Amino acid sequence: MERRTFLRGAVIGTSAVAFGGTLMPSAVYAAPAQNGLGPYGALAAADANGIQLPKGFSSRVIARSGQKVSGTSYTWHNAPDGGACFADGTGWIYVSNSEISPGGGVSAVKFNSSGTTTGAYRILSNTRQNCAGGATPWNTWLSCEEVSLGYVYETDPWGVNAAVRRDAMGKFKHEAAAADPVRKVIYLTEDETNGCLYRFIPTTWGNLSSGTLQVLVAGTATSGSFSWATVPDPDGSPTLTRDQVSGAKRFNGGEGCHYANDTVWFTTKGDNRVWRVNLANSTYELAYDDNLVNPGPAPLTGVDNVTGSSSGDLYVAEDGGNMEICIITPDSIVAPFLRITGQSASEITGPAFSPDGKRLYFSSQRGTTGSSSGGITYEVTGPFRA
Repeated sequence: MERRTFLRGAVIGTSAVAFGGTLMPSAVYAAPAQNGLGPYGALAAADANGIQLPKGFSSRVIARSGQKVSGTSYTWHNAPDGGACFADGTGWIYVSNSEISPGGGVSAVKFNSSGTTTGAYRILSNTRQNCAGGATPWNTWLSCEEVSLGYVYETDPWGVNAAVRRDAMGKFKHEAAAADPVRKVIYLTEDETNGCLYRFIPTTWGNLSSGTLQVLVAGTATSGSFSWATVPDPDGSPTLTRDQVSGAKRFNGGEGCHYANDTVWFTTKGDNRVWRVNLANSTYELAYDDNLVNPGPAPLTGVDNVTGSSSGDLYVAEDGGNMEICIITPDSIVAPFLRITGQSASEITGPAFSPDGKRLYFSSQRGTTGSSSGGITYEVTGPFRA
């Protein structure tokens, strides 16, 4: 692709790709919102939970590490991390990883149609450093181990079926996963300074017991065309998966991953970037780069977990930074949606919307204590854009 100059406040390019449920212009660097305001306006003063939110929004605490989840006998796990929501009749389930080692695993909390917690339980145990993951179209949660030669575990949000280790998805420092029901593949990020972006092609869609692991191959530029190449040995031993294919594109610390309408969005923490992979035309480019925000401070730093809303907005959680969840809109504006105060030694994890899009769940991994035992899981409700 041609080399472009990126300017603050400018949208470069004229073509468009699907972003959530809407269209976002091609080659976008989401620009800082004027006066720091996004579509929901200014952040108000911190509420009783220490969270600054736009007018009309409110927060509540769902669970705290080491304490019983309200209305249940289940003790919430330490270091809550990646999460997702699943429809459960008229209610829903929020699953949350535990990024500790040893122990790790995943917990789930159930809600009825009014948002009242009705149960909580463990769906995966005795794993290592479960960081992020992703939901599948057949309603399972893929929990990823963020350790060298880590595994992906497929879990049942209802806790009925035992979790299964999915060896065919490769052994590497897994971070997040995103399912693409059109191409019938799973995209996987790798949290290494020279990590890769992978895709797993199941032999049978809906069954992850066997398949082919591939890696994205491209040049060293920040935009261009790409192809996929098969990783010969997904086991990663003796040669690491990222070192088996010549020309594999390197990314600096792969983090959150989200699929929507022929597009994969993923973040890299080492360089504070949000990437876009256009699957329709096999090209990739930057969607946001805090190094190119000029003048003024970057509105989004410490990029980590990411999710999307039905309106086409992308929500990116910060690992550090200002302890914000920032929104990137389809019209290329980036601004804080919420900010957690008094928890500078923590990070925001696990953003996920309830099935109806009216509630946003997330965690502060280490809370006010700065320790994995101080995690807090929240819910925010309010007039989210449809």
